[in-house]
Amino acid sequence: MPKLWNETIEEHRRAVRDTVLEATAELVAEQGLRGVTMSRIAERSGIGRATLYKYFPDVESIMAAWHERQIAGHLDELADLRGRSDTPGARLAAVLERYAFIQQQRHGHGAELSALLHRGGHAAHAEQHLRHFVRGLLAEGVQAGEVRDDVTPDELTGYCLHALAGAGELPSKAAVRRLVAVTLTGLRPQG
Repeated sequence: MPKLWNETIEEHRRAVRDTVLEATAELVAEQGLRGVTMSRIAERSGIGRATLYKYFPDVESIMAAWHERQIAGHLDELADLRGRSDTPGARLAAVLERYAFIQQQRHGHGAELSALLHRGGHAAHAEQHLRHFVRGLLAEGVQAGEVRDDVTPDELTGYCLHALAGAGELPSKAAVRRLVAVTLTGLRPQG
C-alpha cells in the first residue's frame, strides 16, 4: 500500500477513536457509568455498533483508553511547565500548582468511575512516572539551595503528592492555591 494511503487510514482510525472516547466521556458525565451502553456510544459517535466493536470490546475498555489519554495529557502538561521556568523553585511551584488543580478536577469522577479508571496498570505506571518526575524537580531544588536538604527527595515527593491530593476536596481555585503555598512552605530550607 502506498504511504499516503496508510497515513490516511491511520488518521481516520485515530479520528474515530478520539470521537468514541469523547462521546463516551460525555455520556458518562450526563448519565453516569451505568447509563452508558455500546449502542448509545455508537449513536453519539455517529458510527455503527459493529464498527465500534472493531475498536473496543466494551464500555470499560473505552473508559480505560480515555483515562490513559487523559493521564498522558496531564503528564505532558506537567513536563511542559517544567521547561518554562528559569529556577528550580519556580519550576517546582508551577508543576505542583498544576498537579493540585488536576487533583481538584479529578475529584468530580465519583467513586464508581474512579474505581474503574484506576483499576488498570496504566494508572500505576503513570503514578510511578509522576513520582520520578517530582523527585527530579525536588533534587534540582535541593542542589540550588531552594528546597530543604534535611529530608530526602523521595520523602518530600510523598509529602507533596499526598498533601496535594487533598486539593480534590477543595471548593475553589483560591483554596487550591493556599494548599500549594502551604506545601511549598514545607519544602523551604530550614535555617
